[in-house]
Amino acid sequence: MRFLYTGGAGRPTESAAAGMAATHGPSPVPGFDLARASVHEPGMVPLAIAHRLILVRHGETDWNREGRLQGGQDIPLNALGRSQAAEAADRLRALLPDLAAVDFLCSPMHRARETMEIMRASLGLAPDDYAIDERLRELTFGSWEGFTWREMRKMQPDQSRARMRDKWGFVPPDGESYAMLAERIRPVLAGLGRETVMVSHGGVARAVLALCAGVSPQKAALVEIWQGKILIVDGKRAEWR
Repeated sequence: MRFLYTGGAGRPTESAAAGMAATHGPSPVPGFDLARASVHEPGMVPLAIAHRLILVRHGETDWNREGRLQGGQDIPLNALGRSQAAEAADRLRALLPDLAAVDFLCSPMHRARETMEIMRASLGLAPDDYAIDERLRELTFGSWEGFTWREMRKMQPDQSRARMRDKWGFVPPDGESYAMLAERIRPVLAGLGRETVMVSHGGVARAVLALCAGVSPQKAALVEIWQGKILIVDGKRAEWR
């Protein structure tokens, strides 16, 4: 594996709907439909990427299943998560006829790297022949990590409500906001040289939707990011496969 970037990424500290809600908080509205994405809100500088980006969220972990905020905690995949990684490989095989023409880029976190290596092995590729970029780490929840949303609503009700009012801009104690995450990954996206398979996290995928796919930041923060499926961003369009 190749490390493309190992510093300057900010504080290096992220199934089903229960796991997604547990990681990023329950949505105040029903799941957002990408087909009805709205334009960028004022203040968000959109980013045009020249090549198709294929996003894969890591497979499920025990903390996903238990509803715990992972963020910067390096939790490995569970058995279902490993199956989801193999399922994502099947979807990639049908999508990409020439795997040699595609770059593979990954978060440094264990759950993402394990997902990438299972996928590559399933595709008949060398498991560890991919690049890592530190800036693709998950959104950091700081001192909230390890707790469930139910626990956080009891322990810090005011801050929990503040985050629900502004999921994009809210900064947890010792953590970071989606807005901060988006600026962290912006140069990674701007530097993509060809079609890329990126294995990362739910928070990173939401930031990509806001930066590149015409989804408003507040709505991007509500999009469910599925495990075992792939999210394709091409031009200003995004779709699931």
